[in-house]
Amino acid sequence: MIRMEPIQIGPWTAIGVEVLLPKTTLIAITAGDGYIMCGALDVGLLNDRLRTRGIVAGRAVGVKTLEQLLHAPLESVTVAAESLGIVIGTQGSDALRIMAENASRP
Repeated sequence: MIRMEPIQIGPWTAIGVEVLLPKTTLIAITAGDGYIMCGALDVGLLNDRLRTRGIVAGRAVGVKTLEQLLHAPLESVTVAAESLGIVIGTQGSDALRIMAENASRP
């Protein structure tokens, strides 16, 4: 089952997604041009093989709900996220606010 939920981050609306899989749940929240995700996110892959894409993302481990992801410190972040000031230890909701503030304009 897949569940999507709007999440207010200041004046911005982020989108939370939960994907229920056998024996695990994938959890992600996207805002602006980036996202944060549970421990299933491979930040090393994003930084190494997909670095040219400039993916803004962060990973929190040990989270089981969207609420926990919002309040968890990020355990790892991409190089592109670091360039915006999102560093290891940044709280999920703060990272999303930074992503929203720095979103590309059409």
